[in-house]
Amino acid sequence: MIMKRIIALGLVLGFVVACSTVPITNRKRLNIVSDEEILPASFAQYEGFLKENKISTNATETAEIKEVGRRISRSVDQFMRANGMTKEADSYRWEFNLIADDIVNAWCMPGGKVAFYEGILPICANTDGIAAVMGHEVAHAFAKHGQERMTSAYGQQLGGVAVAVGTLGESEESQILWNTVYGVGSQVGMLAYSRTHETEADKLGMVFMIMAGYNPEEAIQVWVRMSERSNGSAPPEFLSTHPSNETRIENLRAYLPEAKAHADRIKKEATQ
Repeated sequence: MIMKRIIALGLVLGFVVACSTVPITNRKRLNIVSDEEILPASFAQYEGFLKENKISTNATETAEIKEVGRRISRSVDQFMRANGMTKEADSYRWEFNLIADDIVNAWCMPGGKVAFYEGILPICANTDGIAAVMGHEVAHAFAKHGQERMTSAYGQQLGGVAVAVGTLGESEESQILWNTVYGVGSQVGMLAYSRTHETEADKLGMVFMIMAGYNPEEAIQVWVRMSERSNGSAPPEFLSTHPSNETRIENLRAYLPEAKAHADRIKKEATQ
């Protein structure tokens, strides 16, 4: 299975320009991993995660996470159905859970399975801040960054880089594969590739939170607060899987007018 994918990737590497395009940002992407293959594995991984981790008992915060998630995902669904992506929209199984852990983190797996950690709520600070983080994480699934990272892992195999990637049919190797999908790697090139995804998710997330009726200015303030919390302790940007906080703040400020324009256009198209 793995060798078939590596061979297939080798055949298409010269035709990247003809590959699919990320909606809204129009970035070209190379992806040889189908939803039919990745989504069942994603849903199973998420179910296993929930069994092994404690879900928050804070009813108020949990309700807020679920409501923000519902509104953001509805905006994504609205966009997809208005742009001929009905089959793709139907494949999502949106789910939003607040995890009882003080880790400053949140993530969304392919197919719309979201985990928010209690530890990131002080950085969010308010409902709009939650929407900013939620929009960013949902955007990863919308743009199929997980599938693209997996494709890149196959590409590393083709190029002779020693990355342990297995098949979805074997549990231990499957875990290695999923670690690879979510950016576990030692190559600076892969880190830069991940920064591309993070920047794109920032932009798409801002569009989606505007569509959902939230204040996009708060997306900027989230990273201001994150910067204040880190107090300069973050690694150099070229060695990080994420852009620096300062870079994100600058990028989001610059993108804000374009995000508003995209959101307005999409909402108008959806009502026509």
